[in-house]
Amino acid sequence: MSSPKIIAMVGMAGAGKTEASRVMEQHGYSRIRFGDVTDEEVKRRGLPLSEANERSVREALRQELGMAAYAKLNLARIDAALEKGLAVIDGMYSWEEYLFLKERYGDKLAVAAVWASPGTRAKRLSTRAVRPLTREETFSRDKAEIEKVSKAGPIAVADYMILNEGGIGELKAQVEQLIHQLENMDC
Repeated sequence: MSSPKIIAMVGMAGAGKTEASRVMEQHGYSRIRFGDVTDEEVKRRGLPLSEANERSVREALRQELGMAAYAKLNLARIDAALEKGLAVIDGMYSWEEYLFLKERYGDKLAVAAVWASPGTRAKRLSTRAVRPLTREETFSRDKAEIEKVSKAGPIAVADYMILNEGGIGELKAQVEQLIHQLENMDC
């Protein structure tokens, strides 16, 4: 069995998807951040980046293009990354995105779930430099993403699990272990 060429990082806000994706990027993976589509659209509409504006844009794009919107809007970026080599998707969200990408890429796609407890995630999100969230905003986002975005599905069917309750060093070591495992699949 050959190793997947695309790793989709999934997890709730603050779990560590972006940090895990950055480690993979440092090891030669092209990083595709699905949230860039939201940021670009919020800016295009002349709105400030905030949880409320981001949520509104995410929901509008999904209403317009369906629940696989972000997968569809990022296909060109994924395909361009594959032409260069390996890709990591930072923040695949919905079950429909997973099904859309799995149908398109088959065994080239694997999912890695990054998990951290709600308390750990709320603490991280309250202190992050970009788009900090209060505990209430974190819970509200979790609720909306589970109920409206089908975010739990990709986490539940993940091929790999990364537990991120510790520091950045522990996360980095787990991601590097995953990379090593993936590299050895081709042997």
